[in-house]
Amino acid sequence: MTETIINLETVNPLDFFGVNNAKLDILKKKFPLLKILSRGTQLKLSGSPEQIKAATEKINLAISYLERNGSMSNNYFDQILGGDDAEVIDNFMERNPNEVLVFGPNGKSVRARTANQKRLVQEAEKNDVVFAIGPAGTGKTYTAVALAVRALKNKQVKKIILTRPAVEAGESLGFLPGDLKEKIDPYLRPLYDALDDMIPADKLGYFMTTRTIEIAPLAYMRGRTLDNAFIILDEAQNATDLQLKMFLTRIGANAKAIITGDMTQVDLPKNQRSGLKTATRILRNISGIGYIELDEEDVVRHRLVKAIIKAYNAEHEQQSTEREASR
Repeated sequence: MTETIINLETVNPLDFFGVNNAKLDILKKKFPLLKILSRGTQLKLSGSPEQIKAATEKINLAISYLERNGSMSNNYFDQILGGDDAEVIDNFMERNPNEVLVFGPNGKSVRARTANQKRLVQEAEKNDVVFAIGPAGTGKTYTAVALAVRALKNKQVKKIILTRPAVEAGESLGFLPGDLKEKIDPYLRPLYDALDDMIPADKLGYFMTTRTIEIAPLAYMRGRTLDNAFIILDEAQNATDLQLKMFLTRIGANAKAIITGDMTQVDLPKNQRSGLKTATRILRNISGIGYIELDEEDVVRHRLVKAIIKAYNAEHEQQSTEREASR
């Protein structure tokens, strides 16, 4: 008699167990020789090694399907356990790669919603460093955070580190009320908001307390070596050449990094150059570094945001043309 525990943290337990545990009942009927218990986000199997192995393979197929599809009928669950449609599942995964990234509180599914967001997911899986460039509202940061949360839940990394340059504070930082954390937190708020959508409040608080998830200004990265971590540098257009080089050289063993930015919203002083433009130019052809550019077609905010971005782009292009003509 042996035991094994299967974690269901990457899917919504309600979707896996079914309403009134209907799918759990199906599982028990398919494997009557096993003792099967559900405890929160865990499934405990007790029985012979052969039976446990067979059940685990089928359960993992169901989990993989749910991770990508977000839902599964009782009939389909029954078919998966019956062993007749592994090929069907493989075909589905091939057609819908990584559609669902993670399930947040109350079963909310977070997924790559546009073609370029899906490309960002694929680039992150193939490369250890990815640059994601695009305007506001294209989901580049949100998708990157979802990838980090998925990696943490799947135990691919031990921690998540989210960082941003706080350049907007500049010399006025000292005039803001509160201690250093209270002064800096407003510039890191978008990262907290993304995490709130993906991790229950109590668990997020625990992760923050234990520094499993760390959110800090870019300056705090200096001198560190970041191993076994998923690292996101957001708003990288506001990092200088030296800052971006410093960040990239912090990456340690078994670490992944996504650098996001919008070259149309550089807030650096006039005499400082954005390091993001330099980095994407000189690092683009290095193996292991991916690059994805999102545009207004990837905007997933209010419908007017897409129109606003297009209008500003048109104005910028017109001004560039006028400047060229006046030379």
